[in-house]
Amino acid sequence: MSKTTRCGLITGCLLATLAIRPVATAGESTTRTTRPNVLFLFSDDQRFDTIHALGNPHIKTPNLDRLAATGFVFRNAYCMGSMSGAVCYPSRAMLMSGRSLWHTPGNLEGVSIWPETMKNAGYATFGTGKWHNGPKAYARGFTHGGAIFFGGMSDHLKVPIHDFDPAGKYPRKNRRIGEKFSSELFADAAIDFLENHAGGKPFFMYVAFTAPHDPRMPPEPFRKMYDPDRIPLPKNFLPRHPFDNGEMRIRDEALAPWPRTPEIIRRHIAEYYGMITHMDAQIGRILAKLDQTGHADDTIILFSSDHGLSVGRHGLLGKQNLYEHGMRPPLIFIGPDIPRGESDALVYLYDLFPTTCDLAGLPIPESVEGKSLVPIIRGQCQRVRDSILGAYKHVQRMVRQPRWKLIKYNVGGVKTTQLFDLENDPWEIDNLADDPACREHRKRLEALLEKSRKKADDPVDF
Repeated sequence: MSKTTRCGLITGCLLATLAIRPVATAGESTTRTTRPNVLFLFSDDQRFDTIHALGNPHIKTPNLDRLAATGFVFRNAYCMGSMSGAVCYPSRAMLMSGRSLWHTPGNLEGVSIWPETMKNAGYATFGTGKWHNGPKAYARGFTHGGAIFFGGMSDHLKVPIHDFDPAGKYPRKNRRIGEKFSSELFADAAIDFLENHAGGKPFFMYVAFTAPHDPRMPPEPFRKMYDPDRIPLPKNFLPRHPFDNGEMRIRDEALAPWPRTPEIIRRHIAEYYGMITHMDAQIGRILAKLDQTGHADDTIILFSSDHGLSVGRHGLLGKQNLYEHGMRPPLIFIGPDIPRGESDALVYLYDLFPTTCDLAGLPIPESVEGKSLVPIIRGQCQRVRDSILGAYKHVQRMVRQPRWKLIKYNVGGVKTTQLFDLENDPWEIDNLADDPACREHRKRLEALLEKSRKKADDPVDF
């Protein structure tokens, strides 16, 4: 029993075939003499509803579909938020440290980090792709690597990368420009590691794509898969956000003019989908190599992203907001002792670190605040927390329970409140904050928000 809360529930089951084969169903387990390998596939800016098998008929994701259909899906995973416009930076810091927003140093100094914990437990640790939290933290965590990108974003055909240095030195002068599209570049590095891993040690692989982050420039065959004229607009499309949310002029929101037009948003969605489908093809290559190298049955696979993206919803384009589309990525687990299933439990991305430790039979570092999700996966109870707190800079705060969600804004002293019934309004269209029938829900959630902020050491007196 880990030091984290042990509870969870399986609420459904999807069936499919895949070379990556889970070996247990709910209530069953297997006896293993060695620790499982871990492959973490991590995208950038990918919203929760951008996988065909999870309810989006307009996108093609055959490899992610097979993972979703064979693994365990968390439908309510959240990035806790950010105190800067670069939401991916604190999101990845929280992920790697297992700690909450105001307790996580961006450069990860002074805290235990996920790959370092795996390395200290005897794993060969490999990292490729986007590492946004500094070379020192990367060097501390990884024993192998390739095509390492220390940064936030770049042209996908001109990614500045480093080769792995066992000494942990990554001076700027040693950078080179990758010779392939980013997703192919990082998949190649992962495949090379799998082909050359000597065995003897289990491996932990961190494969961090920069897709589908802008610039959205899918290779032409994948661009042609999506005709903008045939892409439907989301139900909560708006030409403009209805009020100033405190971040209307950031770079992400400047990628299209105001007011947003249906034609422009359809083009952005088509390019977004093209980037995801191309990345999905590269994930397929990695999974095929995993099978070819004989590791399909002894590897835990995780797939997720650092947060979501608006792409026209509520008149917004970026992730600098606390709507569901800005905060929620997909989250899938598959592998030994992981049954097929799904859960609507409220979870944070920083729960992945302790969950992986739990699955691998490793002690969870005392510095970790996240909760193991293994009890949910194994059907031992329904949830590990009752609510989720979200924050963006000093201007937005959010609290969500399973059904009700409250967002508060304070922009230059102008205060706005939104209250949504997500059970009946998952698109967050009808603001019930001033509905007399919902007065008690608002009052209860406002009190919960204040309690949650104080518990998280939020320094802003909202």
